[in-house]
Amino acid sequence: MKLRSALWLFLNAIMIAKVKPINFPKSYTCQLSSSLTGLPFYTPRECCGPRWISYNKTSLEMALSSKLFGQHLASPIILKTVTRHMENPNSETPLVLSLHGLTGTGKSFVSRLIAESIYHNGMRSKFVHLFITTEHFPHKAHLETYKDQLKQWVKGNVSECPSSMFIFDEMDKMQTDLIDSIKPYLDYHGTIDGVSYGQAIFIFLSNSGGMEIAKKALDFWKTGRKREEINLMDLEKDLTLSVFNNEKNGLWRSSVISEKLVDFYVPFLPLEHKHLVQCGLAEMAARGMKPDQGVVERMAKEYSFFPDEERIFSNQGCKMVSKRLDFYL
Repeated sequence: MKLRSALWLFLNAIMIAKVKPINFPKSYTCQLSSSLTGLPFYTPRECCGPRWISYNKTSLEMALSSKLFGQHLASPIILKTVTRHMENPNSETPLVLSLHGLTGTGKSFVSRLIAESIYHNGMRSKFVHLFITTEHFPHKAHLETYKDQLKQWVKGNVSECPSSMFIFDEMDKMQTDLIDSIKPYLDYHGTIDGVSYGQAIFIFLSNSGGMEIAKKALDFWKTGRKREEINLMDLEKDLTLSVFNNEKNGLWRSSVISEKLVDFYVPFLPLEHKHLVQCGLAEMAARGMKPDQGVVERMAKEYSFFPDEERIFSNQGCKMVSKRLDFYL
């Protein structure tokens, strides 16, 4: 037994000695040295490298087509901009997206899909940073403190991992001027204090502009045109102006907008009854259940819709579908 154990250790040492370490940049890997061989090995701890961060275009494309409903404008914009950014290793500026629409139209959901297509751990990745205005920046009196903290947080995390993602939810509730504190990181400066932000992604989520988007969709419905005929040009100018001129929005008169640092303002259309049904069927399939049209139809009818007379668009979008569905099963 002793001879067999000694032989096993000897052969194992030879095999380890022949293994060549992966040539990742040192600052982006989590390496420990073996006390036996002195060679590095890689821990299961999440690191800023290809093992944990690798963009999957096919995954994002399939998720957008099969899980996001009623958003013929948002889906292609998201896919094209994320793909172009992720496939450009020499990007000099970060990707900056501003997602706008009413509650439940899919803004947060799309952010999650993007994260899942890039990071092995999706939204749980330590390189994905979610800021919720009412939770992280609740006190108006602390604005200057929040500015300093936000700048340091972004700089520190991009220093650790250039491919970091920052999601700012409830931009319509954020204090004005706060987001401008990170404006230098969104602009082209090559590097700032030795840190490059070109591989980072910034996503702003806001309900602002949602009513303008809904009004345009209603105008199309009233004139007998399909919502799929709405194009980005129909919405982009009005959406940008409504966000920039809305005093209750975190981007009000922001230099981030005036200096054109947002790559795309992505409109999310209000959802109709048929989209709630699609959401419900997708939820049943995700649970491993056989989709039941009748069950989902009953659930969708219980949602409230606007305008009061026409009852075209859901007030809550697909929000709460998962919880509401339980009552009809």
